[in-house]
Amino acid sequence: MVRIVPPSERSCELCGRTDVWDDDAENWVIAVEDGNRQVGSPTCVHEWDINGRYNPVQESA
Repeated sequence: MVRIVPPSERSCELCGRTDVWDDDAENWVIAVEDGNRQVGSPTCVHEWDINGRYNPVQESA
């Protein structure tokens, strides 16, 4: 059986902004760590760390 597993977290390689997937909102939201939103730079054109090396396909036995 093959299962598609989307990423649940992403980080900008340029400014450090971190987002997490919110199932209720069905959208990415800014992560909160120690009470602080991980917003990075508001002027950054984010370069997310999810690229061609990420494989969303999982095979189960």
